Amino acid sequence: MGQLTDKGIKLAHFSDLHLSGRKDRKGLGRLDTLFSVLVENGCSHIIITGDLYNSTEPEDWASIRNLLEKKGLYSWDRVTIVPGNHDLINLEEEMRFYNVLNPDNGSRVRRLRRKLDTFCSDFREIITGDESVAGFPYIKTLDYGDVSLALVMVNTVFPWHNIDNPLGARGRADKAQLKALYDPSVKKALRNSFVIGVIHHAYRIYETGVLLDQAFDWTMELKNRKNLLAVMQHLDARLLLHGHFHRFQTYSAGGIQVVNGGSFSLNHRRYNQVTIKANGTFEQRFVDVGGGGGFVNRE
Repeated sequence: MGQLTDKGIKLAHFSDLHLSGRKDRKGLGRLDTLFSVLVENGCSHIIITGDLYNSTEPEDWASIRNLLEKKGLYSWDRVTIVPGNHDLINLEEEMRFYNVLNPDNGSRVRRLRRKLDTFCSDFREIITGDESVAGFPYIKTLDYGDVSLALVMVNTVFPWHNIDNPLGARGRADKAQLKALYDPSVKKALRNSFVIGVIHHAYRIYETGVLLDQAFDWTMELKNRKNLLAVMQHLDARLLLHGHFHRFQTYSAGGIQVVNGGSFSLNHRRYNQVTIKANGTFEQRFVDVGGGGGFVNRE
């Protein structure tokens, strides 16, 4: 159980580390520093919304786990991580001649499924809280005394496809995950909790009339975002956290505040902090390490 202060419980959220490998000393050193800051700032839970590395090698993932263990953070109630497209899709492999021309999309689906299963196995202690291996979607309910927090994690990475997903960066929450979250037992488990949705892909990117921006939107978009939003509304989510589009920003969609955790690789000194009060209100701000932070949102 975390600690509830007079000012509420604090969550830290950041995204898109894009480390170059397990020997990326500079990147891992910066991450080590950020973890120290989050502990010092009294953050009860840390959420990382994907793209840990620029590779899909599970051997790399262990270095992040080792850092979390060193800080005493690697536990179900202290940290949550969801995968990004860079974690699950080996774009170089998918775009090889023999894969591009392969009409069997089932093989692409199986490759992604195997990598997602490996991710869930390697991070099983912070997904299930024990040695069992689960998958997506999954939920966590965390009791902080006067505040009950519920996190709803959905995988939004879907397979590379030469037409529908040529850069491997489009997102989609598959129907099976959304159907599972509509099960009455899920809403019952989340009752009386402050609910936060956690995904990788951005709900909103540019959304402008500029053709170049529209083309970029298409390559990065969350395809069935309205379906995902409907599920979050059904579960009475107050916040939706994501990464993927490398901007620190906050906006509203369907009555839910959405927060983009930006990119650690571009700005390792900034993170999203959410403070949840005992009376059910919350405050969201982007905190600059060594500074006072900027824009503050309250509800």
